Amino acid sequence: MDSRSTPTSGGPRALGATGRLIALLVGINAVLVILGVVFLAPAERAAGTGIRVGLVFDVGGKNDKSFNEAAWRGLQRAKAELGVEVQFIEPTEGADRESALRTLAARGVDLVIGVGFIFGPDLERLAVAFPNVKFAGIDYSPSPGIGTLPNLAGLQFREHEGSFLVGAIAGLITHTKVVGFVGGMKIPLIRKFEAGYEAGVHHVCPTCRVVSAYAGTEPKAFADPSLGEELASAQYAQGADVIFHAAGKTGDGVFAAARHNGARAIGVDSDQYDAAPCCVVTSMVKGVDVAVLDVIKDVIANTFKPGLHELGLAEHGVGFVADERNRGLLPIEVVNEVHQLSDEIVKGTIVVPDK
Repeated sequence: MDSRSTPTSGGPRALGATGRLIALLVGINAVLVILGVVFLAPAERAAGTGIRVGLVFDVGGKNDKSFNEAAWRGLQRAKAELGVEVQFIEPTEGADRESALRTLAARGVDLVIGVGFIFGPDLERLAVAFPNVKFAGIDYSPSPGIGTLPNLAGLQFREHEGSFLVGAIAGLITHTKVVGFVGGMKIPLIRKFEAGYEAGVHHVCPTCRVVSAYAGTEPKAFADPSLGEELASAQYAQGADVIFHAAGKTGDGVFAAARHNGARAIGVDSDQYDAAPCCVVTSMVKGVDVAVLDVIKDVIANTFKPGLHELGLAEHGVGFVADERNRGLLPIEVVNEVHQLSDEIVKGTIVVPDK
């Protein structure tokens, strides 16, 4: 028998002073557990305990399976892995986003995050109004004449680099030599996606033609699946057999058109394979979740850095999906060739246009 399981002779009297103290402590801990009181040693406490983070979503909301959902994943990871307290506001269409940001700042949270370029001017005003609160904007670009504010960080991406890679994929797999692009709101940010995509297509297929369309010039252009389906259907009718969208929830319509036409599509921001397993060849992923998590870590570590921070291929901030789920739609030889192109971009051998 294992001696560790053998009772000590002499019973409780043989415990001695040390043994009685241990028994007493065990008893106290048992009572505390029953009462629901848990004490952790300092090393066991989560790094972000006591830190509060607020986030306001963009058009489409946290369940858009794209841009906003990626930010939501980062926020949830911060809660689970770092122990921060999280709050979020999901504005309805046409709601005042500044008031949502202001509400969180007025609560005295440590960090307020706005998801989307549209929050830029609001973040700037509130950063001045609440100097003791830190702010971060996904896709934030400073307004003309605005310098670096000490409590505002802009988290940007080189979307054109990731878009170049999925453009190369489209150019390598197209049978018709016609591919499409559907953008949401017609702004310089989305033009970066289009420019990179066109460059990638033409890099591997100089004779290929790219047809493009945008859903509008206002933020609601990112939340119109019906129009997305109409635009994509028109491109498929023109001979396109692969369409890349950078249109938020409007992209759901692109996937619907792909299903109806037995064609292929490319997702954006998050892995969108589940939206249409029949047709989503790959997705250009954008590390919004990583950016959210990293800026929260900076606040926890008291190393928050204001100003602009840009992530591209070299920083693993953008890329494309190639895994066992989409392997049947994306040949391994294509994956290997595109990985080589990625290396060339990182080395500077290939310079991707952003406009």
